[in-house]
Amino acid sequence: MLLRKTIYIIAGIFLLSSFCAAQTGGKTKTSPVSVQTAAMVKYSPAYAELLLRRTERESELEEFALDYTDEFPKVKEIKFELGLLNKEMDRVLTVNASESGKLTLALGKLLVRKTEIETDLWNLRKQYKDDHAEVKRAKRKVEIYEKAIKEILP
Repeated sequence: MLLRKTIYIIAGIFLLSSFCAAQTGGKTKTSPVSVQTAAMVKYSPAYAELLLRRTERESELEEFALDYTDEFPKVKEIKFELGLLNKEMDRVLTVNASESGKLTLALGKLLVRKTEIETDLWNLRKQYKDDHAEVKRAKRKVEIYEKAIKEILP
């Protein structure tokens, strides 16, 4: 339900901005290049995948917020992952319009999966020291995903 509302809101914003651009002849006070770049990136499959995951996690957080405090472990975990997702979304937003073709669904899935693994690593570090085998494995997984991402987004 929340996802559907979010999609409707995004579609409404897009339609409203298109209407306003048509009414002003496409002239705005902000730089048209920066607006176009942001729009191209925000409508990319990679950004959409990150937005989907963030929306799912925010929805889960809302459910937990009704019954639990901010000190509840699952609430802390979701907030940590939301911070990682926001960081990755900001990273995607820095991509130039000329490179927006790199923002594929596969890249979005890599970014989402990396945030999930980083969250797992965060949880493991609360239980074990950094030299524990499970922590080392999780760190290596994060490194592998980051390496793959850097092949696409240097």
